Amino acid sequence: MKKVDVVLGLQWGDEGKGKVVDVLTPGYNVIARFQGGPNAGHSLKFDGEGFVLHTVPSGIFRESSVNVIGNGVVIDPVILMEEIEAIEAKGIDVSSRLKIAKRAHLILPTHRMLDAASESAKGKSKIGSTLKGIGPTYMDKTGRNGLRVGDILSPEFDARYNALKNKHFALLSQYKDFTFDISEYEQRWLGSIEKLRRFEFIESEIEVNRLIDADVPILAEGAQGSMLDIDFGTYPFVTSSNTMTAGVCTGLGVAPGRVGKVMGIFKAYCTRVGSGPFPTELFDEDGEKLRAIGREFGATTGRPRRCGWLDLVALKYAVMMNGVNELIMMKADVMNDFDTIKVAVAYRIGDREVDYFPFESNEDIVPVYREFKGWKSDVCGIRDYDSLPVELKDYIAFIEKETGCPIKIVSLGPDRSEIIVR
Repeated sequence: MKKVDVVLGLQWGDEGKGKVVDVLTPGYNVIARFQGGPNAGHSLKFDGEGFVLHTVPSGIFRESSVNVIGNGVVIDPVILMEEIEAIEAKGIDVSSRLKIAKRAHLILPTHRMLDAASESAKGKSKIGSTLKGIGPTYMDKTGRNGLRVGDILSPEFDARYNALKNKHFALLSQYKDFTFDISEYEQRWLGSIEKLRRFEFIESEIEVNRLIDADVPILAEGAQGSMLDIDFGTYPFVTSSNTMTAGVCTGLGVAPGRVGKVMGIFKAYCTRVGSGPFPTELFDEDGEKLRAIGREFGATTGRPRRCGWLDLVALKYAVMMNGVNELIMMKADVMNDFDTIKVAVAYRIGDREVDYFPFESNEDIVPVYREFKGWKSDVCGIRDYDSLPVELKDYIAFIEKETGCPIKIVSLGPDRSEIIVR
């Protein structure tokens, strides 16, 4: 029996999931997003062009693929339709390749206002929200107030929308210094709702399980990263969904026994956008060098990413929590010019040293590093593993040994062709 394979990020997001899914798609008929929202920015590059996807699954450019936005995703109709129209401008027939879960929740214009008001009120303790309304939408979902894609088909949709909007207005009135006007965005939102009607809304849990029964290869595409998981990430500096493999079960309606291979993506170093703990963050020339060479700026926000050495403690934690079978290493080429490369193998917290990811993931953590000799050569054009410099192969072998997982793909550039498959 076929199972749903999973590909997801093992760090704080921005690992390169879009490219990997695009590379893997020829082996799968169905690509399904299972959580997150338009805070995702999955970058793809091929044929000399670059694309950033926020809600649409990354298989959309492959002619033979079916792309499912699952029930665990939260959708802003304005952003989704802008994305769809940009893809259609490239000659892609999106309506024949995209299906949307009826149970997926809708992000309202007032959700965006609640997000901005809440973040503004936090002051210095703000979490670094993308202000897309995602957190408030998930709050309405768990609070049983939410509006869902399937509600668009109801004759009571307008009444339900207005009821929830008015509830949000009452909440917003508590933020005395926060002013807002949703009128322009609301018009675009309502117009986008009408445009969405031409797409197929499905009971995604029924559809996905039927496809599994029919032995159709399915790939579940994660968003954000494991260390941003609402339960197991660096709380409260996390996203509002379960970003780990367990999220596939609730975000697509798949039983645990139907989850197959789990492929975990990580950068050869670490990055993070926004606030929150980052034990290996660099504030020196090496950090600036990683940011400049790696072009580390958010695909969705444009914000400069914080950069640091690979955190093996966090990586091993993510491998364990996700049940990872195979690793995919991204951006090894960014470190072509470093004399010395460091890896955090443990944390020092006060007078104790730990080799696991602790509850108290705060600024008091001091990383314990192991140093490696840099490869000091351009690996971008290499397409077979044996031709890689020995220093890079040693680096890869060390990570494999420590995590207990083989690194099956090594990415050496942004284009879909710049990879080594082992």
